[in-house]
Amino acid sequence: MGLSIIEAQRDIILSTIRQTTKGDWKVLVLDPDSRRLIDNVIHQDEILNENVTNIEQILDRRPTNRDADALYLLTPHPHIVDAVMADFQKRKYRRAFLVWTSLLHPELRNRIDKDEVARSQIAMFRVLNAEFFPRESHLVTFRDPWSFPVLFHPGCNHLVKQHMEDIAQKIVGVCVALGEYPTIRYYKPKLPTHEASILCSHLARFVQDELDLYAKFHEDFPPPVSRPRGTLFITDRSMDLYAPFLHEFTYQAMAFDLLPIKDGDKVTYRTVLNEGQMNQQEKDIEITEKDKLWLENRHRHMKDTIDTLMQQFQRFIKDNPNFTKDSEGGANSLNAIKDMLAGLPQFQEMKEAYALHLGMAQESMNRFQRFKLSDVASVEQMLATGLDEDYRKPKGVADQIVRMIDEDDVQAPDRLRLLVLYVLWKDGILPADLTKLLAHAGLGGQEENIIRNLELLGARTKRNLKDSRPPPPPVFPKKPPPIAGTSEEYALSRYEPALQSLLEQHAQASVNAQTFPYTKPPLDLGDQPAAATATSLRAAKPTWAKGRNTNTSSENRQRVIVLVAGGATYSESRACYEVGRATGREVVLVTSHMLTPSLFLRQVGDLSADRRRLGIPAEQPKPQIPGHLLEPDPQPKPPPTAAPAPQPQRNAAPPTQQMAGLSVNGGAGSAPGSRTASPARAAGGSSGMPASSSGKEGKEGKEKKRHRFGFGKKS
Repeated sequence: MGLSIIEAQRDIILSTIRQTTKGDWKVLVLDPDSRRLIDNVIHQDEILNENVTNIEQILDRRPTNRDADALYLLTPHPHIVDAVMADFQKRKYRRAFLVWTSLLHPELRNRIDKDEVARSQIAMFRVLNAEFFPRESHLVTFRDPWSFPVLFHPGCNHLVKQHMEDIAQKIVGVCVALGEYPTIRYYKPKLPTHEASILCSHLARFVQDELDLYAKFHEDFPPPVSRPRGTLFITDRSMDLYAPFLHEFTYQAMAFDLLPIKDGDKVTYRTVLNEGQMNQQEKDIEITEKDKLWLENRHRHMKDTIDTLMQQFQRFIKDNPNFTKDSEGGANSLNAIKDMLAGLPQFQEMKEAYALHLGMAQESMNRFQRFKLSDVASVEQMLATGLDEDYRKPKGVADQIVRMIDEDDVQAPDRLRLLVLYVLWKDGILPADLTKLLAHAGLGGQEENIIRNLELLGARTKRNLKDSRPPPPPVFPKKPPPIAGTSEEYALSRYEPALQSLLEQHAQASVNAQTFPYTKPPLDLGDQPAAATATSLRAAKPTWAKGRNTNTSSENRQRVIVLVAGGATYSESRACYEVGRATGREVVLVTSHMLTPSLFLRQVGDLSADRRRLGIPAEQPKPQIPGHLLEPDPQPKPPPTAAPAPQPQRNAAPPTQQMAGLSVNGGAGSAPGSRTASPARAAGGSSGMPASSSGKEGKEGKEKKRHRFGFGKKS
């Protein structure tokens, strides 16, 4: 198994929990952000298996449990610190083990340190440096699409410094997870024309300072390994403006461009299962690294993906002959395979995976044909590469653009993308010409703003009639055309992202030191990955590395980290994997968020909007803790006091004899003048009344009884 940043972060979190519990049961307390971070890489059952009694949310109502210790794994936001301090004031748990996902602001740290009640309960205080979201084995995002407007919107200059500090902290976390203390190089445009051209240089220095500070206070960093020292390249979206607008026809990039894939905490696509059957249903299926079909095919050209899926399914048919005994015609088309999948109740997991990817592939190809993307992409490739399919200088480009935007089947977003690429290729056009082209394409002022806003990323969108400025020099020299001919399908994928050229030049130790200077130039400026200087910093037995991974050849590969500030594309992600495999390196792409063409168009358009309308989180009211956390916990009800045992009472005997002797004429007994003994005496004292030893008391009782009933007078 090779490198996986998912497994690296998972191991860090689990080992932290394991070292804290140490066989003693603890309550795990999370906040919403740390919960999202953990759920991204660890299943809840794995956490509960590490001596965790239960998982609680710090902002929820929770019972006080002073007989148990609590492990707090939290993000260092002010309102989360408020919640922790409220727990300390209530003495919510016996002891507190505090683990933060990144560094606390000094003011927040001082608040905790100076509080005696808090200090008396804190048993451990630790910073994890793990505030990032691994998305693939070699892809990390910060799930922060707001990073783009903060870095490039002209009204957000006051937010940039703090945002860079936050990015630097997250980059340090990635480096720590990978066990790398890399040399840092950053993108420096050759002829900058935009204010954000200094972005990479400032960000690189922030990262260098944070890495140096981390190494200063952690003697075990970097860990001893035998591989060459890693390299961190810091770039931004302005380095390659073509990649976000081009149609890419590898499976992953094409699917995210054309299909309604939901990209949130989970990546899901709604597909139809058991199509055409009685039990047909729609279901949102998650696309993850655990899906082998996805891993094998996501970077393949769509044509190869469909061929591979059909071959794999035909192999399954061959291995399961009973399945196809009633099928006619075999699995010779996507529709035939989908019909056969409906009869696979015993292979549910495989059935859903094939249904997902066959459905996505078929729908992508349907849209490819419906929207004439073959013709659109042919013009796009010509504009992006500056060469036609025969690798010659193109002719009649303007006429081809006009013909394409005239096509009814070409969608408005695709027409806009064509015009953007045309303006980039021309290095600016006359304002009047742009207005005419927009009107011809049926586009308006909003689309014109998108094109104009590209100047904030270093593009030149307009020129004067007599302007004879030379075209800007390319970031990387153009490659010679391939010797062998290219098939029609692959001719639509001629463009190579600038990031791919950067990684290839790094492998050849030929990266231009003026375009990509160092923050701290190494002793060996030859930048040879296997040079003695690169390995001498950490030359030691790779004990910890081999303990985690038996694949020593993978562990010995140099690790290259590439940050693309402002968002990266799926074509750039693919390039990292492919160049890494080709050059024997582990390349990890890090970015704020993944871009699709539609998202990038929208974000570029927002660069001219009023900043206050964008809803940037850094400018929103700060979250406050719920009021119930500041209220005293309800006191437990006292146990009920034991009532005195009731004394046994004897029931009084009914005066049957006395009642029998009563007469309506006032006489007693059956004979006139006869006397009967008192009830107490007649019952032998068993009436419950105390037996009297005085005859007088007996007489008074008899008289009272008679008087009560009103029968006669005393004789």
